[in-house]
Amino acid sequence: MRWVTVDALMQCAHLGRIGLTASQSWVTIEGRPVLVQADPEGRPITGCPNIGPTIKPCTTTLAVQAGYSSWIRVDGRPVVLDIVTGLTDGTPPGVVKYHCTAPGQPFVSEDR
Repeated sequence: MRWVTVDALMQCAHLGRIGLTASQSWVTIEGRPVLVQADPEGRPITGCPNIGPTIKPCTTTLAVQAGYSSWIRVDGRPVVLDIVTGLTDGTPPGVVKYHCTAPGQPFVSEDR
């Protein structure tokens, strides 16, 4: 499982893109900040094509359900791994997930 940086590609199930920012800047991979707990949460989603009269497109990520490191931390917060997943605010509620498509770096990983 690779560590996720701010350059990662995260998408909703409909392929909308999640806008990422890092809350810390002192742990980096090739100069790019590593994401830590809560960084993927509450982030904007753009380009979700799930649109219709009674359909709400994905616009925001909700809480991470899985994908934080259980043993690697930065400032006490777990590092985000490329297996990260959680729900979006899109319809149907409680069903549409987001995930990491590309971690933003090919070098640093965690073995379990």
